[in-house]
Amino acid sequence: MPYSAFLNYLQHEKKYSPLTIKAYKADLLEFHNFIETSFAQDDPVDVNYSQIRSWIVELSEAGVSNRSINRKASSLKAYYKFLLKIGEIENSPLAKHRALKTPKKVQIPFSETEVKNVFEIIDDSDFEGLRDRLMVELFYSTGIRRAELINIRIQDLDLEGSVLKVTGKRDKQRFIPLLEGVKNSAKKYLAERAVLYGVDRDDYLFVTSKGDKSYESFVYRIINNYFSKVSGKLKKSPHILRHSFATHLLNQGANLNAVKELLGHSSLASTQVYTHNSIAELSKIHKNAHPRNNNN
Repeated sequence: MPYSAFLNYLQHEKKYSPLTIKAYKADLLEFHNFIETSFAQDDPVDVNYSQIRSWIVELSEAGVSNRSINRKASSLKAYYKFLLKIGEIENSPLAKHRALKTPKKVQIPFSETEVKNVFEIIDDSDFEGLRDRLMVELFYSTGIRRAELINIRIQDLDLEGSVLKVTGKRDKQRFIPLLEGVKNSAKKYLAERAVLYGVDRDDYLFVTSKGDKSYESFVYRIINNYFSKVSGKLKKSPHILRHSFATHLLNQGANLNAVKELLGHSSLASTQVYTHNSIAELSKIHKNAHPRNNNN
């Protein structure tokens, strides 16, 4: 396959997650099938921008969203950037490509009341309830990503030192402080886990009812299930809980740089997307409290 070297590069040098690499591979194979079918061409090295543009047009006419098209084109652009890097080509056919316009995506976080209500409905009288409570608490109190939560090992949880070691994108590690409530939930969960499945420091922290390592859709279902009972918001996912963590911290006056470090962002620009809701909250407070407001 002409893309093997590129995918190996993503895995071993860029340290991308298996899920991300799988998405790149799917995009590249989809494009490869297109140039084979439409132009009887098997080598992507000889492709020109006109052919790529034909692919983009076909995707658009098939009803694929601009956001998805941009992601696919980004995968292809990364591939040609790699070919430039290793000297396979002299110019990228996507060098002058401009992304399609997309509507601004606004993520609506859970309210503090919705999060509080979830904690009130979790029945932690058994293993599953203890696990689910700890899962929600870690998401909300640390802002970690779903993949990061799934890959937490028991040894990463330092209850005595009140800190959690998280391995993020590209194997970058960060340390996040733990709240007392989270530590208490972790102790109860680990005690029950030890009775059912034993505890080895190298074991993954979160497991299914059969003792297997948790996985993406499993974690999503748990979060979606609880928040569906207390929230009418369209999206109820681990990412929205991460978004809520950042928004609620900023609403309470947390420093943007501190939130950036907690989230594991490489740039402040990534963190600034969460300030939208904070500004809305500040605007509300300002309007209600300022003496010059006519409603006061």
